[in-house]
Amino acid sequence: MNSKKSLRLSVALCAILLCVSSFSYALGEKSYLSSSAKSGDVILVDAKSTATLYVDEKDFPGVIRAAKNLQSDIEKVTAKKPSLTQDVDSIKNQALIIGTLGRSALVDQLIASKKIDVSGIKNQWDAYQISVVQNPTATIKQALVIVGSNKRGTSYGIYDLAEQIGVSPWYWWADVPAKKKTSLIIAKNTHVQEMPKVKYRGIFLNDEAPALTNWVVKNYGNYNHNFYEHVFELLLRLKANYLWPAMWNNSFNVDDPLNMQLADEYGIVMSTSHHEPMMRAHKEWGEDKGKWDYHNNKNVLYPFWKGGVERNKPYESVITVGMRGDGDEPMSEGENISLLENIVKDQREIISNVFNTPAAQVPQVWALYKEVQGYYDKGMRVPDDVTLLWCDDNWGNIRRLPTPEERKRAGGAGIYYHFDYVGGPRSYRWINTISIAKIWEQMNLAYQYDANKIWIVNVGDLKPMEYPIEYFLRMAWNPEQWPKERIPEYSKLWAEREFGAEHATEIAELMTGYTRHNLRRKPELQDEKTYSQLNYDEANRVTTNIKNLRAKAEALYAKMPADSRDAFFQLVLHPVKASAIITEMYDMVGKNHLYAEQGRVYANSYADKARALFKADADLQKQYDTELSNGKWEHFMDQPHIGYTNWNNPPANTMPLLYDAPPHNAADMGVAIEGNQSAWPQQASSVWPHKGSYELARFDRYGKQVRTIEVFNKGTEPFKFSAKASAPWIILHYTSIQVESSQLIQVSIDWNKAPKSGLLTGSVSVTGTGYGGASVAVSAINNDLAPKNFKGFLEADGYVAIEAEHFSKAQAAAGYRWERIPEHGRNLSSMSVSPVTDNVFDVSNAPYLEYKTYIFSTGKVSVDSVFAPSWPFAPGHGLRYAIAIDDETLQVIDIVKDMSDAAWEESVRSEMRVGTSSHNLGKAGEHRVRIYALDPGLTLERIVINTGGLLPSYLGPAESPLQK
Repeated sequence: MNSKKSLRLSVALCAILLCVSSFSYALGEKSYLSSSAKSGDVILVDAKSTATLYVDEKDFPGVIRAAKNLQSDIEKVTAKKPSLTQDVDSIKNQALIIGTLGRSALVDQLIASKKIDVSGIKNQWDAYQISVVQNPTATIKQALVIVGSNKRGTSYGIYDLAEQIGVSPWYWWADVPAKKKTSLIIAKNTHVQEMPKVKYRGIFLNDEAPALTNWVVKNYGNYNHNFYEHVFELLLRLKANYLWPAMWNNSFNVDDPLNMQLADEYGIVMSTSHHEPMMRAHKEWGEDKGKWDYHNNKNVLYPFWKGGVERNKPYESVITVGMRGDGDEPMSEGENISLLENIVKDQREIISNVFNTPAAQVPQVWALYKEVQGYYDKGMRVPDDVTLLWCDDNWGNIRRLPTPEERKRAGGAGIYYHFDYVGGPRSYRWINTISIAKIWEQMNLAYQYDANKIWIVNVGDLKPMEYPIEYFLRMAWNPEQWPKERIPEYSKLWAEREFGAEHATEIAELMTGYTRHNLRRKPELQDEKTYSQLNYDEANRVTTNIKNLRAKAEALYAKMPADSRDAFFQLVLHPVKASAIITEMYDMVGKNHLYAEQGRVYANSYADKARALFKADADLQKQYDTELSNGKWEHFMDQPHIGYTNWNNPPANTMPLLYDAPPHNAADMGVAIEGNQSAWPQQASSVWPHKGSYELARFDRYGKQVRTIEVFNKGTEPFKFSAKASAPWIILHYTSIQVESSQLIQVSIDWNKAPKSGLLTGSVSVTGTGYGGASVAVSAINNDLAPKNFKGFLEADGYVAIEAEHFSKAQAAAGYRWERIPEHGRNLSSMSVSPVTDNVFDVSNAPYLEYKTYIFSTGKVSVDSVFAPSWPFAPGHGLRYAIAIDDETLQVIDIVKDMSDAAWEESVRSEMRVGTSSHNLGKAGEHRVRIYALDPGLTLERIVINTGGLLPSYLGPAESPLQK
């Protein structure tokens, strides 16, 4: 990889920045605002005066528009509206000078007189500079000068200042109120110089019906310039410059001719999606034009494409080349590589003729989406100047990255990423389901592999993806500014900018919590079976965690100032609460099914709870529609998301199936045993390690110390039960009590009374109503404890589970080392090797992680190594790791050896890939597990050693005991 140096040179270096007002509302940036005026500072606003804004009348219309927006932003913050002039001679004392290189006579004069040095941004793409200048003219004492290398650069500088003073980029799209101030003072030695690392940075409005489309139709009639102006401004405030417009049932250029004119005025580079070549929207191709088939319909397609390029010739564009099937479908089997290469050849002929210049001088992109990547892999090539747009798998996992040879291409490479998708194994379009740590992990790979020409992300309806959109675009502007170590900091900075410092830490926890919850299992993929009702208390644990987040979000909502509540609802409370409702609803459905099967009389109450939560989901949507900003956002939650039966969403939310459990009109005892699906007196399932009738999982010294037997009522009358242990080492919390609905019997072991004689067996008998009562087997192993001087993880309950970051030793190799990615993955965090390069390791010299364990079991064990669901993005390589316990021969395992559709679908449903290895332990005691990284991009989340007791669950057991 090339070594890249950050281009942010300096920002407001004086001690002023350490004072109270030094907090910057600009994410991740130091403040250049001062708390009080000092000699040489620029006073934009104070109690006595306001500075004058200046922009040359010959500057770009988009720059003048942005300057007017800044004028309005200053008024939002201070309640004082500064004057905006194009007459420099009228300015006295304090000024804010705005200008684009070559379009502002005053800026050119300042350069010529050496008042400002713009050599750092001259001829740079989208660059800007902000600096304080003393005595720029005879009548101006101090000025803040914002200069851009092009029209976008100037706008970015303007909006940089707007964000610094307290206007969120989401002031309109999420109703974030401006932060009020009585004065705005710029520190005298302010000097900011920035330019992007990724050339084209943007979003794709896609899968936009019903939600966005219904909202647009209600408010604007169609996707016209009145709508897109809000999108364009947002993009500039987020330092983006690139857009694929909504296209499901619309054509950007046809719906409103002002769309493309205003996009260019703002400085937004327009393109069309991966399957819409030559600046033509899919909807422009009607049945009257015949088949979408170049071999048989070239005479129609050629002029159709030519017309698209001619129409957009006056405007800044990136032209999509290539061809997919009609309506974003694969090409037919009859299409071949030579035909596709000829299509591109003809498209470039059109481009060259229309622009009257070599096609290589006109920006073009070829999206290697789905099967199109297969054409490339089989040898199809496009000219060197065309940007190769590599794609993820529609679930946030990049499929392919440039090889060293491909990085030499003049056109470079980019990434098409997804926050939203319509397709298998399940469409997900409702709310945000991606964590910023996941974005970082994947897009960092892209950046390190020089896929830095285009970053475009499918954002669905735009709302409610505000949080990941901004992170993606901030990272696109400068990935080096946001290393993995700053992932936790980002959420706090974001919360502080939007809602102030007081509750920023709590809000950050909410954002991280709900996004990680949804990443583990998207709401659309959840059902009553997702989280285990039987093992590891999983369903209860997951539901409790997300309900706790909901409670915290609701409590914070009540504390928010009135003018911030709408924004807090949209950005924080709604996604947290919506996620909690869905998960809890499916938990209640799962309990209803289980309890109805077991015959519990109160199964029906869980059906009622599920119905209430289904209604709560509808009520929350109604609240979004009607109570936010006087109904401003009605329809944005129109997307159905409950009741999937296949990959596509249902036509409307549908209540999951519920069961009734008719009660007996008498006392009727049932007995449920922890970990068993069936309840006495029905057929029982077995729980490791025993076979036979009802039994509790085996006890050991380090595992779960209390297990439960639940006595429940299948009838309407109360009854009394009695419980008796067969051995003195079995402790019962209750031996007799009356049961109205249900009663738990806690079972534990008195280890002082338990013989040390291998496997101990006993039982608990429960009698009440019915014949004979239930007998529940109890077993335990009273092993010696681990030596006190041992430090590591202990086997308990038949497994050892370890989070990846809790290694005993991390061994680097040739400058490569395992490093932690905070907040990444399904559980605690992840570990991955840095730096990211093309280097493939030999097992004899690879960086490894070592984990120390104490295992009481002997014989065969298996190790599940859980990794992120990455793809083998380097051609010819997999995602291999090596593993060994103690001094055994290393086993090399490729987690992407099986790349079948079924394997991939499971990897994205569960957000992981698992490598399983088998080992033989000859003795009990201390053991060392080592995991070696062999291929780049391997990201380890946890390991689970199964010594025979691992039970089925979605997330796996909690981490095993650690002896320190």
